Amino acid sequence: MEQTVKDELDAIVAKDSWTIEDHDEILKQLASVSNAPASFRQISAQLEAETTSPTGAAALKIGIARYMLCRFEGALEALSEATDNKDRRYFQGLCHSQLHHYDKAVEELQRAVDKGAEEIRAGVAIVEAQALAGDLDGAHKTLDKLAGKIADSADQYYLRGLVEELSGEAEQAEASYEKAHECDSDHAAATFRLAYHYDLHGDEEQAIKLYQECLKSPPVRANAYLNLAVLYEDLGRYEQAATCLRNVLACNPSNERARLFLKDVEASKTMYYDEDQARRIARRNAVLDIPVTDFELSVRARNCLKKMNIKSLGDLVNITEAELLSYKNFGETSLKEIKDMLTAKNLRLGQALEEGGDFPLEARLEPEASPVNEGVLATTIDKIEFSVRARRALESLKIDTLGELVSKTEAELMGCRNFGQTSLNEIRQRLAEFGLQLRESV
Repeated sequence: MEQTVKDELDAIVAKDSWTIEDHDEILKQLASVSNAPASFRQISAQLEAETTSPTGAAALKIGIARYMLCRFEGALEALSEATDNKDRRYFQGLCHSQLHHYDKAVEELQRAVDKGAEEIRAGVAIVEAQALAGDLDGAHKTLDKLAGKIADSADQYYLRGLVEELSGEAEQAEASYEKAHECDSDHAAATFRLAYHYDLHGDEEQAIKLYQECLKSPPVRANAYLNLAVLYEDLGRYEQAATCLRNVLACNPSNERARLFLKDVEASKTMYYDEDQARRIARRNAVLDIPVTDFELSVRARNCLKKMNIKSLGDLVNITEAELLSYKNFGETSLKEIKDMLTAKNLRLGQALEEGGDFPLEARLEPEASPVNEGVLATTIDKIEFSVRARRALESLKIDTLGELVSKTEAELMGCRNFGQTSLNEIRQRLAEFGLQLRESV
């Protein structure tokens, strides 16, 4: 690090408290440092070591530092103990926005303005939070109020593009993002959204180029690293994918997505993937998921299966003839119906038990039903943070809500082109955050 830059950073670090302007100056100085993330991690570690239980001005410094390292929850923890001023409220708003607490973000950002924060800067962040929350009318109104002050700027084109994108106007959004990028090639938010647009629409080469641009200047941009890692993994460039994920974890060791993705990338280096076998398993699993109600059975056979909690063909291949016949009122006639039904699908009773580990599915107990808030199930997929690959797969399966997603099985998802274990693990994790899970196959 050049001595001049070091002196400037040391002077800022020595301040009793930090402001929005200090944050900007740190970024400016770090822009000329070859390994800015590592340099700033050292600064942050120094601050943390000096004050173990920060309050007031010290808590504000540490909160801002944690925000810059994408440690948003930790940043909010520190900021809650900080001096209550425009700087605290502004960074609390940004942290809440990153954590998808958009209503809280708008509230905090408005308080920052009330306490003297720059109206344009906070206003841009408010429009962004409103748009991402799905409040497009509110975003339009706030943007209209700002329009005269940010006319023909990268911010204006970026916000316009964001509203267009979330309104389903993909082509207009692309044009707006490109205009923002032309106005200011260092506008990280516009560059990221443009990269994400290309990523989502299959232009991987252009997406990689733009994600890389996002990472050229500080602060750390975890989402760009994560999306870039997924693209690298798709292309078999595992070392580069791992490097991206390690960079995220170096700044925020508790980032669950990065840890999950890195584990899969490391496994992919030595894993042999038989695509034909995967397709065969997916097809067979899809057959096993077929409910018995789809077949014409006698009333007696249907009632017996219902009372035995046998719902799918997968349930039947996990039960023997003897077990069926031992059930009250289940006779040879019903047995023949069942056997004929399975034979038509190249299956037989007890097949899973006979084939053991070679069979693609294991018998699982039906989970106890738990009440789920219908409002949660109605949550649209576009409100949830998924990697581009996972989002593409969900779009190809025409899955729009959490309710539609939890009606799918792992087999149905894995049968989708380019949908792998990494995406499956990601979807499991996102659903778990809502107390949900994918439908069991058997």
